[in-house]
Order: sequence, then C-alpha cells, then structure tokens
Amino acid sequence: MSRLLRVPLFPLPGAILFPRSQLPLHIFEQRYREMVRDAIEGPGQIAMVQPHGRDGDDIGTALYDVGCVGDVVGVEELDDGRFNIVLLGTNRFRLLRELASEAAYRSAEIDIEAFDDGEPPALSLGQRAEVEREARRLGDAMGLAVDWSAVARLDDEMLVNAIAQVAPFDFGAKQALLEQASLDGRADLLVQLMQFQRAAVSGGVEVEPTLQ
Repeated sequence: MSRLLRVPLFPLPGAILFPRSQLPLHIFEQRYREMVRDAIEGPGQIAMVQPHGRDGDDIGTALYDVGCVGDVVGVEELDDGRFNIVLLGTNRFRLLRELASEAAYRSAEIDIEAFDDGEPPALSLGQRAEVEREARRLGDAMGLAVDWSAVARLDDEMLVNAIAQVAPFDFGAKQALLEQASLDGRADLLVQLMQFQRAAVSGGVEVEPTLQ
C-alpha cells in the first residue's frame, strides 16, 4: 500500500523528526519564510529531510530518501518576518520525486505509508535501562547538566527519539536512526552510537557501529 502526498521540503542537515515528536525551528531564510506562510495558509504541513553531506539545501543537492512530515502546531512571527515554529511529527515518508514549482523552496511527492508508524510496543525493562544508562554515561562524558529525573519520566518512544534528535551524531548516524523500522531496533542502534560517541569524547578506542 502507498498513499501519495505533495509537500514542501525543508532540507536541514542534522535535523530529524519522528512521529509524535516535536521539533522547534527558527526560520530566517526568505525562501523558508515563504514556505512557512504557504504551509500555514494551506494544509499546515512541512516535510523534514536531510541533504547528503554538508552541502546544505541548495537546489539540486541530493536528499536522503526518508524523512518525516510534521504538522505546524506552533507559530510565532517576529517583527522582521522571521518565524519560530514547532513541528509535530506525523508520518515518516519515502521521497518518490521532486516536483517542478515556481516557489523558491523545494517540494516533492512522497509516500506516507512507506512505514508502519503506529504507536510502538514498549521496550523491555532491560533495554530501557540500557538506554538510560548509556545516555547518562554520555552526558557525564560530555559534561552536560541533565535533569535525569525528568528523563526517567519520559515514555520509551519519547526517550529514544529525543536522544536521537539532540545527540551530536553525524548525519549518517541520525539518518540510520530515523530509518530504523522498529523502536527496539532504534534503541539498540542508539545504545551503540552513544557508546561510540562516549569513547570518542573520552579519547578511547572503540569500533564504529555498522549502520544498516
């Protein structure tokens, strides 16, 4: 099954969005101000996707095939025309083709039924504990001040996806987390990535995880 949708694209390196997660964004480029205005006057959706490498979002820059659609659930327009917005993830998608458009921003036809994005089953107690333990170890290694009691109150999906969004992983690692089919698979990969990142921060030697 597939369901096709036409959406504006916001290619942003290092920024990933998951279903039921939120992503705050500061919009300052003129073309994306236009995109936000069109979105809030229209269906209220923006599709987040990463460009390959560090080439940014210039027209023609290759994009990853998988991203996530977000509903615009918060908008603040500033006096100079910039926006602060909040996206709430709805569905991951597979990008089928980019569309010709007179707009300054990119748009595409996507398949929003390429993934099963219903609410996932809970992690096992052991897997949940491992995610929290590695998050604390990485935070300590990086010297971060974290309210771990608040972290412990997050549900499994919010915990895993929030770490995936904010952790300083490279673009390919973040994309691999986004494309994991299941929450438990994402949690396993997240633990490997946190261990690798901690070893790098601490100056240790550890084999880089295989991203599949």
